[in-house]
Amino acid sequence: MNEFPTLGKHDTRRNFLKKGSLATGLVLLSQHIPAVHAAGSDVIKIALSGCGGRGTGAAADAMSNKVGVQVRLIALHDAFPERLEASYQALKGRFGDRVDVPPERRFTDLDGYQKLMETDADIVLLCSPPGFRPMHYEAAVKAGKHVFMEKPLAVDAPGVRRIIATNEEAKKKGLRVAVGHHLRHEIKHKEMIRRIWDGEIGRIKYMRAYFNSSGVWVRPRKPGQTEMQYQVNNWYYFTWLSGDHIVEQHVHDLDVLNWMMGNKHPVSAQGMGGRQFRIGKDYGEIYDHHAVEFTYEDGTRAYSYCRHIPGCWDSFSEHAHGTKGYVSIEGHGHAIIHVEGKEPVRVERGPDGHQLEWDDFLAAFQAGQPYNEVDHTVLGTMTAILGRMATYSGQIVTWDEAINSKVDLSPSGYTWDSVPQPKPGPDGIYPCAMPGQTKAF
Repeated sequence: MNEFPTLGKHDTRRNFLKKGSLATGLVLLSQHIPAVHAAGSDVIKIALSGCGGRGTGAAADAMSNKVGVQVRLIALHDAFPERLEASYQALKGRFGDRVDVPPERRFTDLDGYQKLMETDADIVLLCSPPGFRPMHYEAAVKAGKHVFMEKPLAVDAPGVRRIIATNEEAKKKGLRVAVGHHLRHEIKHKEMIRRIWDGEIGRIKYMRAYFNSSGVWVRPRKPGQTEMQYQVNNWYYFTWLSGDHIVEQHVHDLDVLNWMMGNKHPVSAQGMGGRQFRIGKDYGEIYDHHAVEFTYEDGTRAYSYCRHIPGCWDSFSEHAHGTKGYVSIEGHGHAIIHVEGKEPVRVERGPDGHQLEWDDFLAAFQAGQPYNEVDHTVLGTMTAILGRMATYSGQIVTWDEAINSKVDLSPSGYTWDSVPQPKPGPDGIYPCAMPGQTKAF
């Protein structure tokens, strides 16, 4: 679902045929979807893995849906008990009896997600750090659960391939799967993509994307923590857990660039990046800035910038420049299209995409329709990984080289005593990628 924007009377013949082919496939697939919960009056039970801010927010959005579906939260999982408890208290305080999570359905530690899958939840929300996503998605599909999972879908190429393989199993089982790319549900993005696809700005010459901000939280090491406990708690700063911020955050914008190009992915990337501000022992191994030039199959270039340094110009936006005009979309604001010889058209943001993505997802349950957002959004994840490979190595990296990479960032085990990579030096500082020395794949 949502592979194509809602085009209405402005449909081109090509897009009409595409949508028609898609609809035929959806009808065939819908024959294999279990009928349970197709009626709007049914209560849908959800379970959350990953009780941080985004996971708690996703559960709240599900229970606040605007399409009339009754949603009840019945289980929680987080690696850390204190985070689970904070999420439980926040959701219980807001939604009361609709949060039905007794102590026996509150699961902790790294393997607690397995117990979550044994509950009778209809939908599981996979919102733990991205490094766990392929493993958690595989477990959810094996358990026959419908899934909402946050972006990115993986942090390395083996994880991407695992997601793709698992998604084929999800399709065979008729499971509905939503991905937390909320921009694909925002009114302004859908409207501007429609106009681009309709040719209003002509042929795209180049695109730009930005995710520049002051950065995110940091969680210093606590006395007595094992290395695994510390890294999982401070997960944003370790590539095996977050993918680096080009993958964890900038993936939103890179997915939009692919969407502008008709849900196509780039064929190569080259770029640069480094650490200038976040250089202390609390900041793991990731970069604080990346700049990447992506090249698509038709030669179109996309220029990508992301930065986590305070006191600088911030932007969360995507831009497409064509032969007849250009489109600019502000992530937290409006969008505008300038076409030669015409007055600019401005579209306001409208309702928050985090809520809209749940409204769209749950509407599919009401209608008994299939829903799977993985096929196109996994390309956004791999695009971001491709960009990181280019900045870390300082080399031109092709899509085929990247997607076939055997570099697996996951640790050898998933217990609190496991020893993840990298390890800190004697001064507590972690080694980071060095362009010209680090291998891309």
